[in-house]
Amino acid sequence: MTTHSSKPVTAARLTLGLAFFVFGLNGFFHFLPQPPMSGSAGAFAGALVATGYMFPFIKGTEVIAGALLLAGRYVPLAVTVLGPVLLNILAFHLFLAPAGLGLPIVLLALELYVAYSHRAVFAPMLQAQLDSKPEVASFVRAHGH
Repeated sequence: MTTHSSKPVTAARLTLGLAFFVFGLNGFFHFLPQPPMSGSAGAFAGALVATGYMFPFIKGTEVIAGALLLAGRYVPLAVTVLGPVLLNILAFHLFLAPAGLGLPIVLLALELYVAYSHRAVFAPMLQAQLDSKPEVASFVRAHGH
């Protein structure tokens, strides 16, 4: 049995997927009450909404990635896509709305656990092997990058 098919990993994947699926849908349908935000947190959220595209883009990403996690399909892709979204949620709560920091920390732990359970998929991306491709190494040397 592989690590990513164990019951704890499945529970973490489903919990993470459900959270992003539900909170993503809530961004469109507003079925969960949201306390009003003020100060910098309200200004930031208002700016996302005011763009006309950013808030729906983020929430749509959450819905799609959450659905992939719930379905158990393309899990490494869903985890990768949710990474920047989750880091921004964490930073938002860390710097602008610290009272809500608990849930993002739990979601980050779940995200890291699910990603770790699929570490074999991520391993090639995390290896700096510039010399394994001589044409890339020579391009970099020639162009000073």
